[in-house]
Amino acid sequence: MRYLILTTTFFFILGLTYVSGQTENVEFIANSKSTVNVGEQFRVVFTVNSKGKDFHIKPLQGFNILSGPNPSTSSSIQIINGKYTRTVSNSYTYYLVASQEGDFEIPPATIVINGKQYSSNSLKIKVVSSTTPSKPGTQGQGTKPGSSQGMASADLYIKASVDRNNAFIGEQIIVTYKIYTTVPIPQYSVNKYPSYSGFWAQDLKKDNERPSQRNEIINGRQYLVAEFKKVALFPLKSGKLTIEPINLNVVAQIRTQRQQRSRDPFFDSFFDDAFFGGGYQNIERVLKTNTITLNIKPLPLQDRPVDFKNAVGQFSFKSNIDKTKVKTNEAINLKFTIWGKGNIKLIDKLNINFPPDFEVYDPKINNKINIANDGVNGVRTIEYLIIPRNAGNFMVQPVRFSYFDQKKKQYITLSSPEYIISVEKNVVTPSDINYSGTAPEDIRYIGKDIRYIKSLPFTLYKTGSYFFVSSLYFIFLIGSLIISLIILILWNNFQKQRSNIQLRKTRKATKVAKSRLKNAETYLKKRNEVNFFNEVSLALWGYLSDKFNIPLSDLSMDSAHEALSLKGVKEEISSQFLDILNQCEYARFSPAGESGSMEKIYSEAILIISKTERRLK
Repeated sequence: MRYLILTTTFFFILGLTYVSGQTENVEFIANSKSTVNVGEQFRVVFTVNSKGKDFHIKPLQGFNILSGPNPSTSSSIQIINGKYTRTVSNSYTYYLVASQEGDFEIPPATIVINGKQYSSNSLKIKVVSSTTPSKPGTQGQGTKPGSSQGMASADLYIKASVDRNNAFIGEQIIVTYKIYTTVPIPQYSVNKYPSYSGFWAQDLKKDNERPSQRNEIINGRQYLVAEFKKVALFPLKSGKLTIEPINLNVVAQIRTQRQQRSRDPFFDSFFDDAFFGGGYQNIERVLKTNTITLNIKPLPLQDRPVDFKNAVGQFSFKSNIDKTKVKTNEAINLKFTIWGKGNIKLIDKLNINFPPDFEVYDPKINNKINIANDGVNGVRTIEYLIIPRNAGNFMVQPVRFSYFDQKKKQYITLSSPEYIISVEKNVVTPSDINYSGTAPEDIRYIGKDIRYIKSLPFTLYKTGSYFFVSSLYFIFLIGSLIISLIILILWNNFQKQRSNIQLRKTRKATKVAKSRLKNAETYLKKRNEVNFFNEVSLALWGYLSDKFNIPLSDLSMDSAHEALSLKGVKEEISSQFLDILNQCEYARFSPAGESGSMEKIYSEAILIISKTERRLK
């Protein structure tokens, strides 16, 4: 009942004083800070003491509009000696962010009141570098009461941090991205991801994973801190490497409330009622993380093992064989297992010397990667299928695995045991025989032909003629010597090639790349974009590393282009090769790849390897 009486009285007084309100002089004033930082958000308030329409302002230069114009109205009434005086204030508030340094002008705004157009004053605003703090109290004419409460840059910002600024090539670096806020954030989205050029990257958080949150006190203020992204980076080259910023679109909620001009306790308590209270206003902001520069050191050359395979971290190594006593043509499984924390997916193949009497198939490699909050760890298994073809006792020499422990700053070498394999000659069984026809002459034993008694007709020779010292004998003798010499030369070349591990690696570069692309094809069918682009990227980089004898740690876009040029590869093919690599790098870290781009990149990767191979032959 009290509110009803007060409301009726209020509107009655407003009606009595309406005419006097129209006869006041019109004042149209613009207010703002005179100095702001680049990226800082601030308010520009246009206040007019009368009701108007068609508010308008010219386009702004040097500033981005986050919100506005946001209209609000306030009024005050005074009763002195029976005389009623009513003051009305209408404001239009803009929330701006400074985009560049310099001196800028906010042009006058216009408004129409009672059919007449009025203009406000213009504002001079100086924008300084974000590293130069603005002087406190540098407000133009001051923001008048009655406008919405603004939001300072310290109320909401994002920050990137790393667990280390100095690291070795291949050493794991954890990058954490956090939001610091004192206001509610109903939604946010990343509109620009960094490319992580010069790194192999692995996301440690899933896209749909809820950010972890906690409260922190910073400079005496309590912030809600949300960790929205975390990435493990493995440097691929030495020098100064830069982690580019992330751009984040954020919608923040700030509280707005109408202000009163009245100083009368009666009316102040009346307007403080919840019925006249404010609400919340959404403001969009574009946030940007800081740029981080890392100092990446090359791995030490001193005491580097010859069998070092780019492994950096902390690892363990073991091997096991399923049997050491077999018969010829029986299969043996020899498996090597590497597990630990570090760049496990970037480890090259092991160097293993098998006896020449063994037929060895390409190894089956499986990676089981575990992604944890503290980084990447996992298990890599390398499994060989071996088939001995001759009987005897053979030794598989110990296999060495070396890695660089960045904590101890030294190389560590682990070794598998040697294996003595006893091979007995296999006994002929029905399962060993392959029947390719019905005649006895058609029966063949694995690796050999069965000799049968030759049936009629015979070839007859004259009595007294001998093969020894005949013309045919000398032809056969000389031919045998020539054939033996050719076999000896070929055998020596073959032994040199077997001892030249790098030459074998170069010749198998295309085969290894195609094997990796087969893995990419599997992920393509499953529409697994992350693993698909990782496999294509590893296939292309691995091909260049194997083909040109360049360690992965020394590979870059420049060194790849130089190697292709030195080998006489056309500039057009080199550019296509590097362009596909760039597409893979971009697609691996873009928020969502197009479904069609996977097939296109897969086809282009196969084609460019074939073109390069034909050019190198």
